[in-house]
Parts: sequence; structure tokens; C-alpha cells
Amino acid sequence: MPGNAANRYVCIHGHFYQPPRENAWLEVIELQDSAHPYHDWNERITAECYEPNATSRILDDGGVIKNIVNNYSRISFNFGPTLLSWMEAYAPETYAAILEADRASMRNFGGHGSAIAQVYNHMIMPLANRADKETQIRWGIRDFESRFKRKPEGMWLAETAVDTETLEMLAAQDINFTILAPRQAKAVRKTGASEWHEVNDRTVNTTKAYRCNLPSGKSMVLFFYEGDISQGIAFNGLLNDGKGFAERLLANLDESDLEPQLVHVATDGETYGHHHKHGEMALAFCLDYIEKDTRARLTNYAQFLELNPPEDEAQIQENSSWSCVHGVERWRDNCGCNSGKPGWHQQWRKPLREALDWLRDAALTIFEQEGSKVLRNVWAARNDYINVVLKRSEENVKRFLKDHAHSEASANRILRIMEMQRHAMLMYTSCGWFFDEISGIETAQVLQYACRVIQLANQIGDVDLEPEFIRLLEQAPSNVAHYQTGGGVYAKAVLPARTNLQRVGIHYAVASVFEDEPESLLVFNYSTSNESFIKKEAGEQKLVLGITKVKSLVTRSEKKFAFAVIYLGKHNIIGNISLDMEPDKFAGMQFRMVKAFEEGRLGDIIGLMQMYFGPEKYTIWHLFQDEKRKILDMIAQESMAELENSLRKSYNQDYPLINALANNTIPIPTTYKTVFEYVLNADLKKTFESDKINIKEMERIVAELARWNLKIEDPGKLARLAGESIYRELNRIGAERENVKRIQRLNRMFPLLEKFNLDPNLHKSQNLYFEISMENKHKDKAAADEAWTEQFNLLGTNLGVKVE
Repeated sequence: MPGNAANRYVCIHGHFYQPPRENAWLEVIELQDSAHPYHDWNERITAECYEPNATSRILDDGGVIKNIVNNYSRISFNFGPTLLSWMEAYAPETYAAILEADRASMRNFGGHGSAIAQVYNHMIMPLANRADKETQIRWGIRDFESRFKRKPEGMWLAETAVDTETLEMLAAQDINFTILAPRQAKAVRKTGASEWHEVNDRTVNTTKAYRCNLPSGKSMVLFFYEGDISQGIAFNGLLNDGKGFAERLLANLDESDLEPQLVHVATDGETYGHHHKHGEMALAFCLDYIEKDTRARLTNYAQFLELNPPEDEAQIQENSSWSCVHGVERWRDNCGCNSGKPGWHQQWRKPLREALDWLRDAALTIFEQEGSKVLRNVWAARNDYINVVLKRSEENVKRFLKDHAHSEASANRILRIMEMQRHAMLMYTSCGWFFDEISGIETAQVLQYACRVIQLANQIGDVDLEPEFIRLLEQAPSNVAHYQTGGGVYAKAVLPARTNLQRVGIHYAVASVFEDEPESLLVFNYSTSNESFIKKEAGEQKLVLGITKVKSLVTRSEKKFAFAVIYLGKHNIIGNISLDMEPDKFAGMQFRMVKAFEEGRLGDIIGLMQMYFGPEKYTIWHLFQDEKRKILDMIAQESMAELENSLRKSYNQDYPLINALANNTIPIPTTYKTVFEYVLNADLKKTFESDKINIKEMERIVAELARWNLKIEDPGKLARLAGESIYRELNRIGAERENVKRIQRLNRMFPLLEKFNLDPNLHKSQNLYFEISMENKHKDKAAADEAWTEQFNLLGTNLGVKVE
């Protein structure tokens, strides 16, 4: 007798995660050129995966979009807390869609949200000490509660790495379940049976939930995901066909099994769109297909658990994970697991962990000794510090201090102690060991967090941990000759990023030359406030003098600086800074320097700077990376504008001559063709950047390009600008739905884009068109709107959208 379809379920879990990439001092992600054309990898993967899964397309047989859906609302998922923190600030629409998906999933799945929590910064739990395990779990839960406004029912373990102590600590925090790989099951039995049956990744029944009874008397429910299908999704092309994906899941149901069955898979969430282009569309089609099928229904783990409490028990393979066949050795030894660089070893992994373990323990000694002087209970304070990390407001800091600090304690000292511990956990982020080379950006990142620990330990405990740490890192061999060892990586890739208040002051002084209103400027997570500020300009040249106070918004440390900067044009800047200049001395310096500047005596200004500040100078190269790039781009744009004006003058003056040459079949000099091509490309760029679409100008440009047989210089950039122009115009159409001319004008743009051979990214425009269409579906359209409706439907054709 076949099983009942009502007790057959499918669940797809996505583990959405990026390692924390923020500069350990600035608390922002600096420019990552490897992520080009995006600013950084978080931004790129959001564009390729996280956002598309919130607005995923389902296509009809003709390849036209018929529906746009939020995949997160129909799957099980977890997001890394540090990723959500970034997303809240830099991708707020996607962030909001993820939160809304969890609310929608509660409606879909019997009141159980599909989001589950994650250990805070992806630390390998079996390799962590007990205190870090507890804080990782508590912080992960608190972060989840602050975002999803409910308690998590499940928790994702980094790399699914597990041991019994970790399960005990999950259970102690009222977590009901976690998800593991099939090879992490050691033995199973029916509840009440005495005999255990050993299993492996091929023999464990993954369609059941298992209860793992723990030594404390508590228990944890374990779901062992289906390994072959998960492997097919991640590596073997199963996302090439949404229907095939769905059928593969449904085919795993056992027709002869009368008991409840859950076919469930788990992969990195980035599989759906980043690792596999359009993977989110295969997922959307798969989910839609299963929803319409009668063989099973979609669910999430918490709903399945409520409907089908475990009738089986399981034991785990201690110290096991989903991405290392050797257990957890990938994160502490040269086990052979790597990402595939031929000829490279990972002998650096063990000494790296030993160095970080030494640093962690040294910092813990300082934490307990110095923390106990200012905090009532150092461990309770550490576990509660997540409330400050989530929102660094004055109110939250005051509440934290009230709850944990001795009344006379310094807020700055307490915050430094807490930050030392936060970075001592961040330095264990698993990606630091996952890849092939110690100089990779992921490992350099964890070393940067270690560098911040060393700096804070020195400020708190007046101890220099750096020499011994570097000595230990020198035992970690690099595959790259430039670095030789981990010590070389630390010296060449980490120490140049180290920041203190003085470096922020230097940055502010140099950057103030280019700011319109620098009087109170935020420099990443530092504030600045001026006691004195004066700026003088003479053509290209600028002189800036001031006294400013720089304050860390994290630790509340602050210092006052006097500075002077002279800008000589282009990228030529000379600046000086002083920590201890008296106000009278500064006033005298200011008078003499301003006078010299107004009289054009630049040599005297430089001499005065040396006299008052000493020989050490600062230039544009001392700026933080993003600001440096921004200013250099601005300077370059000014030079490019001058070049364009010169070329445009030639274009306008010599056009009749070139026309005459062409009419008389005389070859046109290549130089003139280059000038024409540059000017016409610049005109097209300005057209796309304009607030109003100028069809006549586009028609002129396409005709000129064709006449002179010229090409588009940067099609990628122009396509992006064209997509942004379409989106801006569609926003206006949504607000002015009676304006037929506006929508006609936009429709005329699409044939021109084909002539330019530009393929703009229409993703956001398709989303907006779909949204407007859904609103229009519920409105009665009068005859007067027929022309608008006709044009709107044509726009849908141009955008590739036809709402069901």
C-alpha cells in the first residue's frame, strides 16, 4: 500500500554566508578590486545571489517572465549575522525582503518561520574553547531575535562542525534542532530500542528526524540532509533545469514507506545565483513545480518537527563537518582538503591556529585580570555586549555600563576590553583556514583581527604581544615567495592597515582639502569636530589649517590634533599634524601661513610647516583606500573634462572638413575618427545620465556612429547607465500613470539600444514593472486609459515581462 502524500515533505535549506570583511579599525569593507565591477565581494554576491533570490523569475515557455517570487519564503535558510549587519546598511531593500520572507513563511508553514540562527561569526565550534562556544551561540541568538523579532527554533553550525559539547550548549539555550551532513551520523536506533545500528553517509535514512540524547539529560533534534542531491545542486549541474531539480527531489520519496518522509537538501545559499548563474530561477521553478504537484508538499524543519516528532535516535561522529572528510582537520592541519591550487601545501594551517590560540589565551588573561577591576562579572558582560554591537548608540552603551560596570569605571577602558574579546572571536572565522594559502584575503582578514587584539591588549594591559605572535607566525610557511611565512604576511599585508587616532587625524587633514563642509565629518566609524578650521584658495592651490578632535565611535577614545595641509594641484599634497600644539602657537602659525599663501610664497609655507610640525610629512597616499580612490578619480575626472573640451572643440570646428572628405571619398585620418568616437561616446554617456530621456539625441548619436563606422568604447559601463536610466523613467511612469508620452518615449529607447548593441541590466526595472502590473490588475481601466495600457503592455514586451 503506497504512502500518504499528506505526510511527504520537501525542504530546501540555503546557508547564506560571507565572512566578515570589514577593516578591523574602520568597521567598513574597503575596496576589493577582485570583485570588480562591484566595490567588494559582499556587494557583488548580493547582486548575483541575495537580491535575485528575493525577486526570482519564473518564465513561461517562451522565456518571458510570468511571475516574480521571493524564494526565501518557501525554503529554509540562515544568514550569517555579520552579513546581515552589512546588508542592513548597504542593501536595505534585500535585507527587508529577507525579514518579510520569514514572516511570510510563518503563514506558509503553520506559524513556523523558515529562518534559523547561526553561530555568530562562523567559528568552528569543536575547536573553540567553552567560553567562545557559549558567546558564539548567545550572540547568534540575540542577533537573530533583534532582526526577526522571534526566538530561533534551529541554529546552523559553521561548516556543520559538531561535537557533543556544542549540542549541549545549543540545548541549554533552547535551540530545538540543527542540520548535519549524512556522514556525521554514527549510529541510529528506534526510540526505546537498546541496540544501536552503525550507519554512514550511504546508509543513514535522511528522510527522518532524529533525537540525539545528551549526557546532561537534554536532547537535540538532528536532520541529516540528503547528500547526493545536495552534491548535485552544488557541483553536478542539477540547477541547469528547474523541473529536473524538482523531479530529482520527488524521486527520492519511497513509495512503499508509510511513515512521514522529509526529502531535504542543504548547500551554500550562494549556489543559487553566484556559483551558478540563474540558479535562483531554477530554485524558483522547482519550488513552484513542487507546490503544484500532489506527491509532496513544501515545509521547513520546524513545521515538520511539530507535525512529526522524532521516533528515532542518533549518535554523532564527534568532531565532524560537511566540508572536510577528515573531521575538522581542515581548520587546524594540512589534511589534504583544499580548494585546488596545484602544488601548494597547507602546512601553514597548524601553526596559524597555534599562534591564534596563544594570542587568545594571552588576551583572556588580560581580560579577566583587567576586566574584573571594572566589571561586576566579565563573562556576563561579554555575552551581553552583543547588544552594543548591534547598535552602538549612546543609549545602548549607557545601558550596558549600568548593567555591568562598577560605577567609577571608565567607559573607554571597558569598551576597549570588550572590543579585544570581540576581535579575539572574529579572528577564528572559519574561512581563514578553508582555502589554499596563508596570504589569501580571508586569512589576511583574520590576521587583521588578531592585530587589533594585540593593539587593544597593549592599551589595556600595557603588554606587547606582537613579537611572540610574529615568532609563532614565522612557523607557518607560505606558498608565495614574496611572503615566505605568516610573519611576512602579517608584516606586508596586515600591519599597513593598522590604524590609530593619529592616522585618522592625518586622513581627515588631507581629505578636508576636498570636502565642501569638513567642519564635522564622519571618517568611517570615527567622528571629527573642529575647534578651528580655515580654508584658503588661489586657483588650483588650497591651504587648510585647523584644530580637530577625533573620536572613535566604538571605544569612545579621543584625541585633539592641529594640522596644516597645502594642495598644489593634481595629486600633489603636503600635510602635517601635531598632537600637542598650544593654541597660541597655532594662532601664530596660522597668521604667518595665511599671509604667505595670500602673497603666493609657497616655499615659505613649506618652510613654516617644517618649523612648526617637524620634518615628517603626509600626502594623498596616506589616505584610507576608498577616500584615496575617490579623490584620485575626482582629480582624473577634472583632467578628463579638460581633455573632452579640447576634443569637442576639434569635433565642432573640423566636422565640416571631415564631411567634405567623406563626400569626396577621401580617406579620413585615423586621428579624426578617434576624436569623433570619443565625443560621440561622451554624448551617449551624458544622455543616459540625464534626468530626461532624449530620444532625438540618441537617434543622432546612433546615426553618427553608423555613418563614420565607429564603435561603443565601454559597452559594459554604458549598458549599466542605460539600465539605470530605464529604471528612473519607469519610476516616473509609476507615479504618473496617465502620462502616455512618457511611456511612449521609453518604448522608443529599446530599438535604439539594440542598434547600440547594448544589453542593459533590466532586473530592477522588471521588478518595478511587475509591481506596477500587480497594482493595475485590481483597477478598472476606463476607455481613456487604452492608449496608456497599450503602451504599458508594449513596455512589458520590451522588458521581457508578461504578468499572468
